[in-house]
Amino acid sequence: MTRVIALIDGSTYSRSVCDHAAWIAARTGAGIDLLHVLGRRGAGSAPVDLSGSLDANGREGLLAELASLDEQQARLALKRGRLILDDARARLAEDGIADVGTRLRHGDLIEAVQEFETGADMIVVGKRGEAADFARLHLGSNLERVARASHKPVFVASRAFVPIERFLIAFDGGASAIKAVDHVAASPLFAGLACRLLMVGPDSDTPRARLEDAARRLREAGLTVDAAILPGQPDAVIAREVETGAIGLVVMGAYGHSRIRSLIIGSTTAEMIRSCLVPVLLFR
Repeated sequence: MTRVIALIDGSTYSRSVCDHAAWIAARTGAGIDLLHVLGRRGAGSAPVDLSGSLDANGREGLLAELASLDEQQARLALKRGRLILDDARARLAEDGIADVGTRLRHGDLIEAVQEFETGADMIVVGKRGEAADFARLHLGSNLERVARASHKPVFVASRAFVPIERFLIAFDGGASAIKAVDHVAASPLFAGLACRLLMVGPDSDTPRARLEDAARRLREAGLTVDAAILPGQPDAVIAREVETGAIGLVVMGAYGHSRIRSLIIGSTTAEMIRSCLVPVLLFR
């Protein structure tokens, strides 16, 4: 692993994003690129005509004031963005990470991510954004957009960092789950961590064979693997395993093999991210 992109917005989750990115960098030797994106000026609101029946002089004066206000807001947003990046870099320095780059961009977040992800191996993003304290049961809209658009693994940071010693792979035999297993087997990020490989559903010959193949791949890579198939609903079973099994990280495909992949995050995936108190690593 060479580079990690950490998406920060100044919200409560930005500190957690930095701490999780630092953990990834420390275990893999990767550098970190901090990315903060300023939205397009005026985006999301239609132009409003405030001039009413003013005469020409009145309209010119009002338009001049509005232009001045717009410029002031843009300068303040730029200053705030730089402060957010400086604070994040200082936090990473406290965690012992020296190889840190900062990127401040105007425009759309997804366009910025696509610009930089070619040279990165993983993207770290908070579960929620600036409205985190007001929308605890909702996923951040940017998270869903990044998960749909990015071609790199997406690490969804929980609200606070807790050292990770044991992780769970939610395995369904689909392409994205197999990709997750291959990544885990090849990455130093997971070296020395205990692995719980879990399949949820009926225990029959085909799923059992797929599970055993995945477990063998992980064990050949030197990991200690506890593999099982359990009955029930995937989100409920996985949540129970996380709570009772001292799981510090869930690894899963962003989409089940039967999902409409191009339109939505798989329903189990969305529910796991929403309800889990631990970070989730997603693979397309």
